[in-house]
Amino acid sequence: MAKNMEIALLFDFYGEALTAKQQNMVELYYNNDLSLAEIAENEGITRQGVRDAVKRAEAQLLEMEDQLHLVQRFKDMRAGLEQIARDAREIASVNDRIGYSRDIAECSGRILQLAQKLVEL
Repeated sequence: MAKNMEIALLFDFYGEALTAKQQNMVELYYNNDLSLAEIAENEGITRQGVRDAVKRAEAQLLEMEDQLHLVQRFKDMRAGLEQIARDAREIASVNDRIGYSRDIAECSGRILQLAQKLVEL
């Protein structure tokens, strides 16, 4: 399951670099969850032909990620933003417990809102 999610994410980033046929096969296999046999029947080709196209597309997506690292950067930024959001909540909590400062509360609130907004993009 994790590999399927990884390939789907790679496809989101690099899918436009694939051929139209590869894009279609990957879309049907990973995003629409069709079997190789179902895709083969719909496309009028052999199951092996579908498998080969999907495997070639996977290899290309992985190679692009190895060269560009866009997905890894995305994951790192998302993790960093999630950590910023946790830290902003912690600052607000400590502020409430130790001695309330309106400036700290407002600032931590803005940081939390911005981090959550950026995570959602």
